[in-house]
Amino acid sequence: MMKKLVIYYSFEGNTRFIAENIAEAAGADIAELKPVSDIKNTKFTKYLWGGRQVVMGKRPAIEKMTVDIEEYELIFIGTPVWAFSFAPALNTFFTKYSISGKKIALFCCDGGTKGKTFENMRERLKENDIIGEIEFSEPIKNVDKKAEAAKEWAKIMIQK
Repeated sequence: MMKKLVIYYSFEGNTRFIAENIAEAAGADIAELKPVSDIKNTKFTKYLWGGRQVVMGKRPAIEKMTVDIEEYELIFIGTPVWAFSFAPALNTFFTKYSISGKKIALFCCDGGTKGKTFENMRERLKENDIIGEIEFSEPIKNVDKKAEAAKEWAKIMIQK
């Protein structure tokens, strides 16, 4: 049986919500990327400092992962969209952990546009087989519909 893992970073809970639904549907283990010190959750701080971190290519320290990525064949990776790309915690993750030869499914959560999120993630994961990508706009505003979409997508990804 193929081992599956969902890795994600969530700032406001949207990406966590989707990640949990994907993990449930796929029968996957789940691992949250947790910055040692995250920015404050206010609109001003989030957009100013969060966007600045993306533009400047910052790599905030993250807590050590408790899973061994090498054990998994299929990895779902999720992020909120910050400044039209993936969150800085993923920048740290991609730098700290070498991933190659895996099936990868990418997902993101945003308030209106994914920008270059998937393009930038694919570049960082080019030694893998990217089997799918999906964008969830404002998932917590429509939980039933978005949860079902996440579960259906996960089921499709495990068949690839």
